Amino acid sequence: MCNSCRTSKGAFLPGNSTVVMKDIEIPAPGHGQVVLKTKSSTICGSDIRAIYNEHLGKGPEAYQNKVAGHEPCGQIIECGPGMKRFKEGDRVVVYHISGCGVCNDCRRGYMISCTSEHRAAYGWQRDGGMAEYIIADEKDLVLLPDSLTYTDGAQIACGFGTVYEGLEKIGISGNDQVLVTGLGPVGLAACMLAKAMGAQKIVATDISEERCQIALDKGLADEVFVSGPDSLEKAMAASDGYGYERTVDCSGHTTARQLCIRANRKWGKMVLIGEGGTLEINPSPDMIHDQKTVFGSWVTSIWKMEELVERIERWGIHPEDLVTHRFTLDQADKAYELMASGKCGKVAVVFDEEVK
Repeated sequence: MCNSCRTSKGAFLPGNSTVVMKDIEIPAPGHGQVVLKTKSSTICGSDIRAIYNEHLGKGPEAYQNKVAGHEPCGQIIECGPGMKRFKEGDRVVVYHISGCGVCNDCRRGYMISCTSEHRAAYGWQRDGGMAEYIIADEKDLVLLPDSLTYTDGAQIACGFGTVYEGLEKIGISGNDQVLVTGLGPVGLAACMLAKAMGAQKIVATDISEERCQIALDKGLADEVFVSGPDSLEKAMAASDGYGYERTVDCSGHTTARQLCIRANRKWGKMVLIGEGGTLEINPSPDMIHDQKTVFGSWVTSIWKMEELVERIERWGIHPEDLVTHRFTLDQADKAYELMASGKCGKVAVVFDEEVK
């Protein structure tokens, strides 16, 4: 990449539901770093909740006026010195947290849990994917096979990786009926992956009619209903009165979480994936007497993400099927506005061959 090409437009999120485009300079990659040509960068609900509307993070978790976008995927166009695996031309997914690499959590592959001062998230504390080029560390990359598109890859680290980690914790098989609450992009991914993993029946619910319809239109769930005061009765009826061996909350809302616990079958397992909110339960009837287990699951490890890429290819599924809207970089403000409305599936900002 020539020095004259080292500028790009980048999208920044100053708060107040606003997107600002700025010119940025792309430096030469350092030791163990690459320059990626961005191909697709999808928008995460955490961007909306914690940056786009207002800056909620504190200290090392705060948004530090960087190029937004922590779900990027692209192609390596330049390598710095000291590369060990990847090369120019490789198609790669970026694990969205760059950890210190030497703490216990990083050595387990869970850079999301790194507490070092050196931890920096793409799109939060270092420049992310809402620009034509990205500087990324080689250790944060996962190879994207040719059978998957860049928009498939953009969703793997945060969206699908987060779901896969949670589903692996509770285990999904052909023995299971699964209830998913919350049908934003993470909930839709939960339906898609649970189905690929062999779930016998999938029932899903959301407060949004639009998102319920997306799940039906894309064939991701067997039954879907808009949540309300009778949600437990509807959920139990959809399970033929037995309840669900596995339940998955992707909503982050107490009533949906209560539904997951109370619709869980005896000895059932539930995973909390959706961020935020609270959970009010009556422990004895809701959990103890039926011997249920609730797991918390936060993002995923990079080795599990690499495993997921292999599984997605084997299962023949495409995360990009959840993308309902694509925008080019100059339309980033419209992309964030739509995602914030909640009346859509996944939203992607795309470049080059991913523009359709």
